[in-house]
Amino acid sequence: MPIEGEYEPSPAQWVRDQVAEYESSGGKRGNTLGNTEMPVIIVTMRGRVSGKVRKLPVMRVEHGGDYAIVASKGGTAENPDWYHNLVANPTAVAIQDGPEPFDVEVREVSGAERAAWWERAVATYPPYAEYQTKTSRVIPVFVATRV
Repeated sequence: MPIEGEYEPSPAQWVRDQVAEYESSGGKRGNTLGNTEMPVIIVTMRGRVSGKVRKLPVMRVEHGGDYAIVASKGGTAENPDWYHNLVANPTAVAIQDGPEPFDVEVREVSGAERAAWWERAVATYPPYAEYQTKTSRVIPVFVATRV
């Protein structure tokens, strides 16, 4: 069931452009990070304060039908704003990995489960390892499971 409500595009032009390209092409365009071959998915969520629908591209880290959503923010000291949206509304989330979005429920993982997903994430997108060395916070990892 699609997340209902007013869509508030990202303030970042590149995010707005990539989401629009991905969605308008059914995932055939705008599906990689910049000029790389590294695949991305679109994550849709509800804003915790505004209640508006938010969308962003994230690296595609998939395993057994589940997806990791890594809140790296390039290794900065604080979590990305959208991290708080996922914590506040873990059941108001959708992923688009191809032509059609599907509903997921997210949960932040820790311990051995986080370690396994972190390893998969770094294998998919090696800069994550460097990002972790740049910050004292443990970069959060969510697992998204189809509902």
